[in-house]
Amino acid sequence: PVTDGSRELHSLCAQLEFLLQFDLKEKRSFFGQRKDYWDFLCQGLARCRQEHKGIHFVTSLFKLKTPVGRGRAFLRYCLVHRQLAESLQLCLLDPESLCEWYYARSPFLSPKRRAEILGSLYELDCVTFHLAL
Repeated sequence: PVTDGSRELHSLCAQLEFLLQFDLKEKRSFFGQRKDYWDFLCQGLARCRQEHKGIHFVTSLFKLKTPVGRGRAFLRYCLVHRQLAESLQLCLLDPESLCEWYYARSPFLSPKRRAEILGSLYELDCVTFHLAL
């Protein structure tokens, strides 16, 4: 199993975060706080009309104050529960939402690249992650 001490885990999480932030449009909340991929994931999963347990778990962690921190916790939760590919795929279903959140260079806007990314993430479902949440 992959644990918190694994170098590969840190590299994987950094690459996932890079992908989710790459060519992300700058958006601000009503109070001026910069939105990040966490906000994109929340909006995408909210469209599915069912509460995602990972979103519920992360929002219950009151020590997390920033969207980036919440996004990182969500990625870890999804890795442990083998839900990362499915959760991201649900967020990537709506092309209008993707264009609202990402500029044209984002790999998520390319059907071929999106399929490659999701295929690789689905392969991670075979890996056991024992991470502190």
